[in-house]
Amino acid sequence: MKQNTDNFDVNCRRCERLSTFLDDIGEQYPDYHARPVAAFGAASPDLLIVGLAPGMHGANATGRPFTGDHAGILLYETLFKFGFSNGPESVSSDDKLRLKKCRITNAVKCLPPQNKPTGDEINTCNYFLNNELQSLRDGAIVMALGSIAHNAVVKAYGLRQKLFPFGHNQVHKLTPKQTLIDSYHCSRYNTQTKRLTTKMFQDVFRTINKQLNRKSK
Repeated sequence: MKQNTDNFDVNCRRCERLSTFLDDIGEQYPDYHARPVAAFGAASPDLLIVGLAPGMHGANATGRPFTGDHAGILLYETLFKFGFSNGPESVSSDDKLRLKKCRITNAVKCLPPQNKPTGDEINTCNYFLNNELQSLRDGAIVMALGSIAHNAVVKAYGLRQKLFPFGHNQVHKLTPKQTLIDSYHCSRYNTQTKRLTTKMFQDVFRTINKQLNRKSK
């Protein structure tokens, strides 16, 4: 996938705390990607999935969103089930997995300590998310995984947060041509505690397919 430089910078060091943290991780794990993680998928998607940030031993290690850790298991299985990929799992950045009319990105492109970016870091990275969103075709759906991703999307559109409260499987008409649909994040904690079940996650994709006038299983 060709990457617009306005949407991503693998050498970005705008957030000192994150850059220093990644430098340390790179020394500790020399085989890890340990840099900002680019979006993965179709250049002109019907569906843009926005997560929070790369996982320590997932995207931060592999260089592909939601690849290598628990959070990606349910996501990639569901993408395959609903026709958005050619396979049910993502193993590495150089496997044969391809997304169909779908792209995955994060609100924050760098791994944050304890998986908790600061407000300033989220705001700084919102520049890149804003450009990703502005490049979407009319009618594309944005899916936010969790409230932080939801808030980052709403901010990128310059809209008031209180007018668009996060809610699982909620549909928000952000603009006449752009729709946001929320889901609880597919993290290990959420899936193991059953805050997010497989059925709940699949129901979100049924909502997405309905909005895109696609058939669901």
